[in-house]
Amino acid sequence: MGDKEFYQLRDLILKSGNDSVKKAQEKSLKKGIPNVYSKNGTLYYELPNGEITSKIPLVYLENSMPSGMSIS
Repeated sequence: MGDKEFYQLRDLILKSGNDSVKKAQEKSLKKGIPNVYSKNGTLYYELPNGEITSKIPLVYLENSMPSGMSIS
């Protein structure tokens, strides 16, 4: 495989992956599940209404806490 073919294949794989991630993110938002991003070690959440926040959304807190535990 030559350099040109390698780069074309790489670009095709990257485009396919990026398209799949974008579709998954859109699907999550439609279901009310925020998307999570990290920048410089800080987590940010894209809420279904388009807001970006660093506060953990309730949907994640409600589904991840062991029974009997709560956030103060």
